[in-house]
Amino acid sequence: MRIGQRSIWIGAGMLGAALSLWVALGPLLRGTSDPDRFRSPVGEVEATPQRPGSVEAGFAALVNQPYVSCGMPYAAYRRVAPETSPDLLLPGRAGRNAELPYFLTAHVNADGVEIVSNNCLVCHAARLGDEIVIGLGDAFADFTDDPRQLVTQTGRFVQSQSDGAAWAHWADRIEGIAPYIQTRTLGMNPATNLSWALMAHRDPRTMAWSQIPLMDPPPRDPVPVRTPPWWWMGKKNAMFYTTIGRGDHSRYMLFASLLCADSVAELEEIDQFAPDIRAYLASLEAPAFPYPIDAGLAEQGQALFTRHCAACHGTYGEAPRYPNRVIGLDEIGTDPLYARSMTDGSLDRFFDWVERSPHGGTVRAAPAEGYIAPPLDGIWAVAPYFHNGAVPSLAAVLDSRLRPQFWRHVTPRAYDPAVLGWRFEVLETGKAAAASATERAAIYDTTLPGYGRDGHTYGDDLTDDDRAALLEYLKSL
Repeated sequence: MRIGQRSIWIGAGMLGAALSLWVALGPLLRGTSDPDRFRSPVGEVEATPQRPGSVEAGFAALVNQPYVSCGMPYAAYRRVAPETSPDLLLPGRAGRNAELPYFLTAHVNADGVEIVSNNCLVCHAARLGDEIVIGLGDAFADFTDDPRQLVTQTGRFVQSQSDGAAWAHWADRIEGIAPYIQTRTLGMNPATNLSWALMAHRDPRTMAWSQIPLMDPPPRDPVPVRTPPWWWMGKKNAMFYTTIGRGDHSRYMLFASLLCADSVAELEEIDQFAPDIRAYLASLEAPAFPYPIDAGLAEQGQALFTRHCAACHGTYGEAPRYPNRVIGLDEIGTDPLYARSMTDGSLDRFFDWVERSPHGGTVRAAPAEGYIAPPLDGIWAVAPYFHNGAVPSLAAVLDSRLRPQFWRHVTPRAYDPAVLGWRFEVLETGKAAAASATERAAIYDTTLPGYGRDGHTYGDDLTDDDRAALLEYLKSL
């Protein structure tokens, strides 16, 4: 587990013996009522009122509050990582957090032990040029390693009894979820599987943790998903690619705290500042394209965009409008595995868990069998593209002939402003021919289930000149 890079530090534990809980609660938690309540139609997503919050307080809470309340003892962490690289520091953080990487938060637990835990930026921030951009999913995030390696590594440096208790609590959580959160490819995010794994270990009424899962955990191989940018949140009426997150968005975000929140009271405490965090996310603006834009060509592209793209992706400028439209699988044609896995009934036990949780009634897990056509603010920055990151450049989104079957990002990282994407190399073979696990993780293999590159071929009918103009306009959003 590499401390200097952003790796997944989210927990689990040594499985014990709570089989009686499984026997008593398992059938109850599976749910037997009408599964149609867990489905939404494709088409326009209706808006849901959201609780107001303070943008300023939301930023402070996001980067300083311990909404993930367990972690590694600070003393042990500093033995593993004695220094913090300056390029990992985020301006505006307070106290000890000002000295930590942007994706870690320090606090003192109930036993008086200073600990370090993940925060939301482990998935939702990335470097862009010389800046850490909050809300940008990292195209190079590495969730392919087993997080238990870090647990073992820090455990060697635990000295006091109180530090040992804090470490064991964190290690227990990591052990429970580790088998379900390792991705095959760099840049993919296991957050969906993480949520299901945590729900499998928790009583939805009390939040009590069970070392033995109370219902069947999720599949061990996470369906590939890229992290979408947060600055789209202010426009979207439901969360995530399949719009599964319906209702109170700030309460839906609380599921990120399930790793360590062992009581309803702890969730309620976090809920006090959750609307502030959502208000901050809704206030985020996309980063501006940092290279020159041909204004005349972009104007031509705007006319093409209005004619061919705006019905799904909305309009921009002085009077923007976003339609919040889910496109069905038959129409969009992109890899269907993620949407189908959400709507085929195989995950209904987790949707039922949401309904039985303390926030049931204010949140709903109700995906549609398709994908939301996203807003395109800052679309230049969010490569690779599609929900599964199958397409390395925006130019290839507009021309399916440019989409490679096997590819990987080049080292060192470099952005290509001509095609709007990180520079990559086309490969002759996929993961099966790779010589090592590290090489396999770097290869994007579009022949694997869930990693398909097909679909969204609307740009194929345009001329090369029209595609160039449209690409120039997209730089300006």
